[in-house]
Amino acid sequence: MCGIVGYTGPREAAPILLEGLARLEYRGYDSAGIALVTANGDLFVEKRAGKLANLRTALLDATPSAAVGLAHTRWATHGRPNDLNAHPHSDCTGEITVIHNGIIENFRELRDGLEARGHTLASETDTEALAHLVEEAYRGDIADAVREALAKAHGAYALAVLHRQEPGRLVGARENVPLIVGIGEGENFLASDVAAVLAHTSRVIFLEEGDVADITPQSIRITGVDGRPRERVPQQISWSIEAAEKGGFDHFMLKEMHEQSQAVRAAVTGRLHHEEILLEELAPLAERLATIERVEFVACGSANYAAMIGAHLLQRWSGLPSRNNIGSEFRYSPPPLDASTLVVAVTQSGETADTIAPTRFAREQGCPVIAVTNTVGSAITREADAVLFLQAGPEIAVVATKTFVTQVTTLVMLAAAIAKTKGRLDAARERELVEALRQLPDKIDRAIEMAAPAKELARRYVNSRGFMFVGRGITYPVALEGALKLKEVSYVHAEGYAAGELKHGPISLLDAEVPLVAIATRSPLQEKLVSNVMEGRARDAKVLMIATEGDDAVAAYADDVLWVPDTIEELTPVLAIVPLQLFAYHTAVARGTDVDQPRNLAKSVTVE
Repeated sequence: MCGIVGYTGPREAAPILLEGLARLEYRGYDSAGIALVTANGDLFVEKRAGKLANLRTALLDATPSAAVGLAHTRWATHGRPNDLNAHPHSDCTGEITVIHNGIIENFRELRDGLEARGHTLASETDTEALAHLVEEAYRGDIADAVREALAKAHGAYALAVLHRQEPGRLVGARENVPLIVGIGEGENFLASDVAAVLAHTSRVIFLEEGDVADITPQSIRITGVDGRPRERVPQQISWSIEAAEKGGFDHFMLKEMHEQSQAVRAAVTGRLHHEEILLEELAPLAERLATIERVEFVACGSANYAAMIGAHLLQRWSGLPSRNNIGSEFRYSPPPLDASTLVVAVTQSGETADTIAPTRFAREQGCPVIAVTNTVGSAITREADAVLFLQAGPEIAVVATKTFVTQVTTLVMLAAAIAKTKGRLDAARERELVEALRQLPDKIDRAIEMAAPAKELARRYVNSRGFMFVGRGITYPVALEGALKLKEVSYVHAEGYAAGELKHGPISLLDAEVPLVAIATRSPLQEKLVSNVMEGRARDAKVLMIATEGDDAVAAYADDVLWVPDTIEELTPVLAIVPLQLFAYHTAVARGTDVDQPRNLAKSVTVE
């Protein structure tokens, strides 16, 4: 969600901070702001609602020289998105300023106490309370004051703080929200995401829960909120800044869809050995996997639809009861959990609060945990007994594309590996699966080529009142993900359903202005799905079908068809989603929406 950038060093801070914010725009935001300790010792703050361009305009001919500062893009939680509620926020003295991602859950209690003690709080935000708490605790050392203030705050936060009287010094802290320290030569950085600092350094420290980082141009000192020193090992980032650029594409979403074959190739590399699937990352869990009796997947959004596919295949292949759970609901109606229940947490960012909280809950019940994520050093990796990284590279567009297909691919391999552990995956079936996985990247490229008509179809259907997406069996989650993609980027209402459910209510929505999008690839349930499609056609609904190349018979039931290459049924979702992604993209472009930064959305949802 919100973006944080901090800099301290010999260079002009403002250009570095604004560049960092620009690289974090993909996270989703509704206002932006900057704070600088100027060369003459003043604290300069400027903030504006709306896009970063509004802040840049406000700074024209008015940006003071400064070698230390903070900058922020805000996604509103407490208080409307306006200039007043934008970050940074300052204290009563005007000498301390704070930027913050997350939610302070006891902010109302803190605000009431501060106001009773004479503080004046100008905004509606929870963040401003932190600035005043630091003010009360300040006795000449800003890091000590931050630690004392955080001991009174409950919730999730990544924050950065500076004090006018301590130039060159930044303090950052995290609890359940990501924050990293970038390590430079005679300069250092704070950021909520590696992308913000990668133009300047590829060496970073991923702060962990409860860390407080005290940073100057020459030093980095990390402690807990209790002040005790903590050791954190710097990591070298393997991807380059070019990977976070558009590379000639009009939008990051389009670029990342075209990177899906490369991402899937990376996901399977090292995990396919001759005719076997070998996930060496599962070695720490080998003995426990042999004794598990059921599997619970926990995820949100697109990751939840990938988890549906993983649960479907794991149950089919292994015979273990397996189901997906929406992360935000899991703790409030939990299944029986114990050491015989494997929990698989799926999250592209590794920082999704609604996935991390139930994962911790499951660990408390003694469950073994596997994390499936794209982000090295993320919070979920510290909650898991084993981690399967997606290897998808940076995904900048808010909506998931290449991380969804790599999640599905990785979960297919995980399902097969667990089924092998249970002695339920025979060698011939495994060979077939390995061969199909090896062919999958090239087939993704072919699927993108075959989906070229999606641009014209998007123009044809752009004025539709709504869309109904349907699938059956393993393509039902594809219908859900296809509908989600269209909603996210085009703001057109779309619903995803199991096709057999049409006649149980949703069919009342179908008419000539509400098309039916049917995932009708080859499968044992194809004939039943066609029967459901005919129910829609009988209500005058146009049918846009996703079908397997060469399956002309099923295409006869559609008004329009987007074809995908043939593959084994279990990998069909990876190919079937490609034309739906492109259809959503072109619909958004035709409607003139902000494709990479859809309204009200954030890339990583780090609050519950």
